[in-house]
Amino acid sequence: MKTMGSGAIADCLGPRTNPRAGVNTKGTYNMVAVEQYLKPELASQIKRLDLRAQLVVKGFLQGLHASPYHGFSVEFSEHRRYSHGDDPKDIDWLAYAKTDRYYVKKFESETNLTGYIMMDTSRSMAYTYRQQLTKFDYCICLAAALSYLMLMQQDPVGLVTFDQKIKASIFPRSRRSQFAAILSQLVKLKTAGKTQLRGPIQQMMAMLNHRSLIMIMSDLLTDSESAVDAVRMLKHAGHDVIVFHVLDEAEVHFPFQGLVELKDPETGEQIPVNADDIGHEYRENVRKFREDLKLSFSQARIDYVPLDTSVPYDKALMEYLISRRNRF
Repeated sequence: MKTMGSGAIADCLGPRTNPRAGVNTKGTYNMVAVEQYLKPELASQIKRLDLRAQLVVKGFLQGLHASPYHGFSVEFSEHRRYSHGDDPKDIDWLAYAKTDRYYVKKFESETNLTGYIMMDTSRSMAYTYRQQLTKFDYCICLAAALSYLMLMQQDPVGLVTFDQKIKASIFPRSRRSQFAAILSQLVKLKTAGKTQLRGPIQQMMAMLNHRSLIMIMSDLLTDSESAVDAVRMLKHAGHDVIVFHVLDEAEVHFPFQGLVELKDPETGEQIPVNADDIGHEYRENVRKFREDLKLSFSQARIDYVPLDTSVPYDKALMEYLISRRNRF
């Protein structure tokens, strides 16, 4: 297996970035502000990332024919019949005009759900065998699309990056400039260090002061028992948790033949093996690894989304979001 870096996104950085680069009133990224401070290559990368995010989200919403309150958020708005003691200010007069009955709008948690995207930036995330996107690039695309979706729903969303500890964070906000801030951070990220979840999640819990949606993106190439226990801590604290488990196509399907040298991207350890001898056992171990994670997370009512980089990220995300919407 070969290891490739994720510098294609980050190496285009110019001497300065613009923290105030914003979004116009239609939700389109303000490229004029960005290009004042970034090299053209990076501005182009941000523009493509923004476009991908918008296309995924718009396709999802159009496919569902859904209102903004029936997209990704788990806390929906709903109507119920007016009853004695309700505030008349909450009456939906449009519903009354259509039905000649009084209904009030009910909003859970003020209709807003705070989201945090936790992205694994460990060195193993930079791996790809033959796919265009590394695991890290794949997660960047997922993060951009999910951020855009939450902001379209006017839900605050933030970004946290980690390896063995939290490396950087963007506080959740719902203002239009938040998408620009998240994209600017995403394109600057580089992979380094080892994967570890317990420490970052403990740090994360100290940052949370109310119920939130935590979206974890990682290859989970760490001690699986410790990782599951750490994610469960978030759930036990009352948060909604989604784990996007992203592996490279080669890590799932093991397409190698003959004598190969496997290299651990985080430790540098190299092991020569005969791929023909170990292929079947390897694929079975990976299948069991993912099934065990699925069982452990489902028992804790945590969404587990296994992905590999051979499946287009927009297709994978669309399928998950539709299934989640149907469940709720």
